[in-house]
Amino acid sequence: MVAAETTTRTDEQIQREVLAALAFDPRVRASEIGVAVKDGVVTLTGWVDSYAKRWAAEEAAHRVRGVRAVANDIEVRLPGAAERTDADIAAAAVRALEWDAPLPLGQLDITVSNGWVTLRGEVEWQFQKEDAERVVRRLQGVRGVSNLIVVRTRAQPEELKRKIEEALVRSAEADAERIRVQVQGDRVVLKGTVRSWAEKSEAERIAWSAPGVREVDNRITVAL
Repeated sequence: MVAAETTTRTDEQIQREVLAALAFDPRVRASEIGVAVKDGVVTLTGWVDSYAKRWAAEEAAHRVRGVRAVANDIEVRLPGAAERTDADIAAAAVRALEWDAPLPLGQLDITVSNGWVTLRGEVEWQFQKEDAERVVRRLQGVRGVSNLIVVRTRAQPEELKRKIEEALVRSAEADAERIRVQVQGDRVVLKGTVRSWAEKSEAERIAWSAPGVREVDNRITVAL
């Protein structure tokens, strides 16, 4: 029987793979983005012409094994043709949310200031909160998004814990045996040690997918 090999990834290895991930992602131009890594923390710099590209670069970096955290210092510089007034962006956000997201618009407030969109209100599911941000951040003229939408609680703590644990077992990307779930009211605490940032993120995504969860404290550590 061969023992499992444990490898520690160097900052140089992580940097090369983040650059490769950016080059592979069709949503971004790797030549626009600088990558520095120290102790597993990735810092992204440079500038892009849309908030969607800034977000895509951050997602690509998080997918690389060994990444502990990402500091996204990429600047959004809109070309002249992409500039829009705050009123135009607000109107476009309302239309996009009506067409492309199953959301109770009457319970949401949308504010736009200098191209930065702030979303407030209450929804029943975490995926609704995520959908709202997904729809808005790809709109032309948006420089950034603050998602302050909260999720109302409905389920009992025991039920939440059971549903999250069952979902972790079903997931092909998360090792349920390495993850411990604690539920305190509508707050979920995740603990344990996993092998990649992607596995940590998957566990958090699963916790947020449970109905009524309003906060996830992800204390899972990544063992390089």
